[in-house]
Amino acid sequence: MATSDQHRSRHHDESSSRPNKKKKLSRNPETNLLFNLNSCSKSKDLSAALALYDAAITSSEVRLSQQHFQTLLYLCSTSISDTSLQNLAIDRGFEIFDRMVSSGISPNEASVTSVARLAAAKGDGDHAFKVVKDFVSVGGVSIPRLRTYAPALLCFCEKLEAEKGYEVEEHMEAEGIALEEAEISALLKVSAATGRENKVYRYLHKLREYVGCVSEESSKIIEEWFCGEKAGEVSDNGIGSDVEMLREAVLKNGGGWHGHGWIGEGNWIVKKGNVSSTGRCLSCSEQLACVDTNEVETQKFVDSLVALAMDRKAKMNSCESDVVFSEFQDWLEKHGDYEAIVDGANIGLYQQNFVDGSFSLSQLESVVKELYRESGNNKWPLILLHKRRVKALLENPTHRNLVEEWISNGVLYATPPGSNDDWYELF
Repeated sequence: MATSDQHRSRHHDESSSRPNKKKKLSRNPETNLLFNLNSCSKSKDLSAALALYDAAITSSEVRLSQQHFQTLLYLCSTSISDTSLQNLAIDRGFEIFDRMVSSGISPNEASVTSVARLAAAKGDGDHAFKVVKDFVSVGGVSIPRLRTYAPALLCFCEKLEAEKGYEVEEHMEAEGIALEEAEISALLKVSAATGRENKVYRYLHKLREYVGCVSEESSKIIEEWFCGEKAGEVSDNGIGSDVEMLREAVLKNGGGWHGHGWIGEGNWIVKKGNVSSTGRCLSCSEQLACVDTNEVETQKFVDSLVALAMDRKAKMNSCESDVVFSEFQDWLEKHGDYEAIVDGANIGLYQQNFVDGSFSLSQLESVVKELYRESGNNKWPLILLHKRRVKALLENPTHRNLVEEWISNGVLYATPPGSNDDWYELF
């Protein structure tokens, strides 16, 4: 009996393993190669990947695809940080890319980015930029991204080739790609190092516009500029003492940014200090201005929110989507302005039991009443809650009267299914 059980068990194990063996055997050479290359990529084993590649190009059974080349190029580009592999990664990476192109396979954005990184690691910013420009000129399904341009731009800046760095930026702008802190700081640093004060001013304001709170590395670049002699030589660009013009520019452009160049002349006093909770500098005792968005920036933000909220093709057709958000816009027009907006879900669920879905209406009511009191007892805040949540509250006899009162007074708006409450709050 024991022998029989053992036989059945062994027979079961053998039969259950057969599908896996068949599956492995059914893989074609290209699939097997890609699987193995991906394994090498995960383990960062460049040597093993190159051995697989060398075997594949000498084999008549394997036809290399874009995915094969892309994986190899990515592994080469990530290996440049290892000094012992850098030269090998660069040389073989270019060789692989050349074979890819000569085989008639069009490189995608990921492949171009990898090659640009290899070129930059070699100190050849011109080559890094050329592969990007060639890729853009051809066009295709994939489009360049910030990471595609960054190797060339950062390489030029590091080598103090400022004009070439500016050229990369212009190319990026033409493609609608915005700079981020690392690239802005690099351009700021090369501009300061080469004495291009107008460019320094330009990138300082780009940091203000796109970054806000800068990193320690960017802070050091700014500090070095203002501690240097060149910063003290920059004039006020002929503004003179036209205080009214400056005041008008500040009001128009938002906060403390006047947009008219440096004010005053002479050496700067550079200190590190803290800012009080009221916005006063504890180093110089000046009240700092709040940097706000201007009208153009605000309208762009509003337009992008509307476009995002209306893009609901996955769950409803575009016409229904347009109607849903336009209804909210019409509702806002009728119910006037609000000084405060309340995220009903966040407040009602705060410190509640998420397992049983507890929602504290009393918590929400307390916040609403406090905001009403702070307005001088004349303005209710706007409460935004998902329609599903509102329905559940209305079905509860304990909550029904308060929720109905909010709805009738234009205090509560129920956001529709498939929509994100945040879109409505931000709008």
